[in-house]
Amino acid sequence: MSANAVVDLSRAQFAFTALFHILWPVLTIGLSFFLVILEALWLKTQDSDYYHHARFWSKLFVLNFTVGVVSGLPMEFEFGTNWAEFSRFAGSFFGAMLGFEGAMAFMLEAGFLGIMLFGWQRVPRFVHFLSTLMVASGASLSALWIVMANSWMQTPAGGTFMHDRFVVTDFWAAMLNPDMVWGVSHMWIASIEIGCFVVGGLSAWHILKNRSPDFFVKSFKIALMVAIVVTPLQIYLGDGSGRSVFHTQPSKNAAIEGHWHTNSDGHGAPWALIAWPDAAKAGNDWSVDLPYVLSLLDTHTMDGKVEGLSDIPAQNRPPALPLLFYAFRLMVAIGFYLFGIMLISWWHVHRKGWRAQNWQSSPWLLKAWIAGLPLAYIAMEMGWVVREVGRQPWIIYGVLRTSQGASVLPASSIGFSITGFALLYAVLAIGFFIFAGHWLRNGPDLSMKPPPVTSPSGRKGGRT
Repeated sequence: MSANAVVDLSRAQFAFTALFHILWPVLTIGLSFFLVILEALWLKTQDSDYYHHARFWSKLFVLNFTVGVVSGLPMEFEFGTNWAEFSRFAGSFFGAMLGFEGAMAFMLEAGFLGIMLFGWQRVPRFVHFLSTLMVASGASLSALWIVMANSWMQTPAGGTFMHDRFVVTDFWAAMLNPDMVWGVSHMWIASIEIGCFVVGGLSAWHILKNRSPDFFVKSFKIALMVAIVVTPLQIYLGDGSGRSVFHTQPSKNAAIEGHWHTNSDGHGAPWALIAWPDAAKAGNDWSVDLPYVLSLLDTHTMDGKVEGLSDIPAQNRPPALPLLFYAFRLMVAIGFYLFGIMLISWWHVHRKGWRAQNWQSSPWLLKAWIAGLPLAYIAMEMGWVVREVGRQPWIIYGVLRTSQGASVLPASSIGFSITGFALLYAVLAIGFFIFAGHWLRNGPDLSMKPPPVTSPSGRKGGRT
């Protein structure tokens, strides 16, 4: 088997493990944020429904957290087994980011998780709320360090390359690289948005099935209120991320837009609504173009110049052009779908209010929220496909090619490990859905009594 085929196998393995693993941390972030809101509302209002919501949704959180931890472990080892040359080349920065994530994020999250799950009757209310806040902070910090490291791979900065290694000269410049702000914010808001549509979709399912509908209207309301903020914000961040790619990664920008020829001065670049890019012919087999729109999107002017793929050496162009083209459009289309659901739901509230019966009178809208649950995940996965495949053929953009960062391994070893990971992840996924299905069918346990208020003197009493 050729060296390129072995590299492709390592890429396929990492892509598989990454696309599976990323499903879980995003919900960990989104659900932890939601649990903080629930517990804060419980402490403020003393409404026991919020306490029961916190206990109910925390079960999904711990299931999700467990699968996320187990599925993420192979990725840590892959940097040493499959990508040893990359680790040697960039370890002075990339290794530090992974170390910060483990020491400053995962340990914070794991350290307070036990209190959050089992400390309801054992610690004062404020201490428990603080533990929930620390778990949420740890989850978000984890995303910060990981996406910061990935952003550096997209736009390397803060050092020099000598003797086949990256040497950090300015750690702040490396961390605050050009892609960092857009990359981190876009990913974090995506996690919150996924949390909204998981909570909202599952709450809508309970309301539609008339299973504790009055109870689940409260979680549905919180999900909608957060969605009012994050869905338009995510569209804004997506636009900013796209313009950042235009400035820093012109090959990726041209690939996701199916844009082959740089427009001449005074003539705006057209935007391909749909097309079929063909790398072999260095053009699109066919396309439906909207005049001037690509210049408007990328430069916010009608005649801004947008570099085409034909002006980029063939060996530096991203692969899998149809995949990039349609993954990007699917992500954008789902983003506007979720935004549309939010607008229609907000209009529905103004017309009919929050009562469960009024939502049940519009089953199509509840079903739209249920559909939004898997669609939010699909949009996130498509975003990572665009981000990572679009960076190719570079593992560190413009500096180190993916083929140069791979380990020299027998193809049989990689094939064996892919098979092993596939079996492991299948077991994890099946186990998760079995337990999650049991959790969903059982519903909330409304018989649990909230812990009593602890007075300053240490005596328990007050409202529950």
